[in-house]
Amino acid sequence: MRKSYKRVASVFLILMLSGVVLFGCAPKDAGSIILATTTSTENSGLLDAIIPVFEEETGIEVKVVAVGTGKALQMGRDGEADVLLVHAKQREITFVEEGHGTERFEVMYNDFVIIGPKDDPVNLLTEAKADVIAGVKLIAKGEFFFVSRGDDSGTHTKERNLWAEAGIEPSGDWYVSAGRGMGDVIQMADEKQAYTLTDRATFLALSETIDLVVLLEGDSKLFNQYGIIPINPEKNEAINNEGAMEFVNWILSDEAQELIAGFGVEKFGEALFIPNAE
Repeated sequence: MRKSYKRVASVFLILMLSGVVLFGCAPKDAGSIILATTTSTENSGLLDAIIPVFEEETGIEVKVVAVGTGKALQMGRDGEADVLLVHAKQREITFVEEGHGTERFEVMYNDFVIIGPKDDPVNLLTEAKADVIAGVKLIAKGEFFFVSRGDDSGTHTKERNLWAEAGIEPSGDWYVSAGRGMGDVIQMADEKQAYTLTDRATFLALSETIDLVVLLEGDSKLFNQYGIIPINPEKNEAINNEGAMEFVNWILSDEAQELIAGFGVEKFGEALFIPNAE
């Protein structure tokens, strides 16, 4: 009887210890973060390619809200996101200087291009070549359809700067302000056989489904830098600063930078984004 009791007690102790070990080894609930980012990172397919790797490695769920950069920055100001991945550098710097974000890190870049109908009715290819200011002047002079994002995004910010530098206030039936994301705007421009300004990544991602082609590229003014900013945790208690910093550190890591460098190469023969984290 005594031996039987000892055996039962031993089995119970082993099970208890096993439970402790198993519980100790079980991954904790790492929670989630809200990533407010641009439509270009989503429309291009980049986020679908890299975020699952981060989630698998950390257990942190990334809830993506893809909007224009202006809206993403506003979400940050309102404390409605944990981290931003956007592309309007001067606005991002101001955002951090105002105390809404703790720091800004450069992640990657690509470029903007002007796309339009293959017959190029305003002759961007021959008349403007790689001069984007000459290009927008030709479009305005010819009053040929141009579809604008019209959504305060990073792309829209770049477009407004180009018009301003050209000394033009675009208006009239030829200028269509869509108030939509990049993918939708490219589709609208394709339907109208119009010109538009787009990031190269989104254009390449949709290039097999549209008839528009790149007609102006290569101007240094079309450089398109992306930055990442963790939101100031003093905004409110709901901000997951720990999770945000894990994502920031990960996307700046060699592993994530290599994933970014390889994205699009197999399908398009070139990277859609060039990593440049310091």
